[in-house]
Amino acid sequence: MQISTNLLFDRATNQLSTLQTDLSGSQAKIAAQKQVLNPSDAPDQAAAIARLKSVLGRQDSYTKSLDDLNSRLTIQGATLDNASTALIRIKELTIQANDATNDATSRKLLAGEMQAMRDQLLSLANSSDVNGKFIFSGSRMNTPPFAPDAQGQITYQGDQTRMLQAVGDQRSLAMNRPGSQTFVRVVRDAGNGSSVGVGFFQALDDLIAGVTNSNGSAMKRGLAEVDDLHRGVVLAQAQTGTDLQVVEQQNALIQDTQLTLKSALSNIEDLDYATSITQMKKQMMALEAAQASFAKITQLSLFSYLR
Repeated sequence: MQISTNLLFDRATNQLSTLQTDLSGSQAKIAAQKQVLNPSDAPDQAAAIARLKSVLGRQDSYTKSLDDLNSRLTIQGATLDNASTALIRIKELTIQANDATNDATSRKLLAGEMQAMRDQLLSLANSSDVNGKFIFSGSRMNTPPFAPDAQGQITYQGDQTRMLQAVGDQRSLAMNRPGSQTFVRVVRDAGNGSSVGVGFFQALDDLIAGVTNSNGSAMKRGLAEVDDLHRGVVLAQAQTGTDLQVVEQQNALIQDTQLTLKSALSNIEDLDYATSITQMKKQMMALEAAQASFAKITQLSLFSYLR
């Protein structure tokens, strides 16, 4: 079999090109600190990397949701704590006003402080989160939950919807609490064996009016109703505390999952420097050897042999 000069050159050129390509690929991987630069390099490995990154992306979104939920619940908890304090003060003032040693003037002064507590409660009930969304409006987060109606009475303007926020692949948590389930109505005896529901702020307004007018029966009724109002706020406080604990537990679970996923991703994506540098040096030596051989081959000819 005759081997032509062209065949020698073609084979040498192909070999040099292959070695140069392999060396360039190794250098690129070391520069990028990755095992796989293009999906075509290792399709199965590239697919696994893509899947892990997708799952990690979802975990990151869950972490963001948990952070937002924690912030909202923290504000909600602080709001309810202040509301509880205000109601306790209103009860103290009512007990003081109902004391027979107080005269009409003293009761009016006490009613003035009660009115200030009632106004503070209205402000608390209309609290918003860091994004300006009302906490107690249900799904109507852009609508103040409590506002005067056509008759001037403070009524609930929100709805009963509890909006869920995904915080895991199989886990969602409520991100809001309807004001009607927090600042509850009271049931009042309407006479003749019937009863009527009275709104949170209407009950307080009736109590303040009773103190202002030294109405003993209104003060006695209001004292019992304040206990009911306070009970609703305390129950909401307890639920908020439970929700915050769930958020903390879910956040810890997500962090553990992220750690596991990042470790798995690192194993199949990150470069082993020692192995890669050794491989690159081998490729450099092979390329240099091939270049030296090619240089010698190009110097061979029949005339050189005859000499």
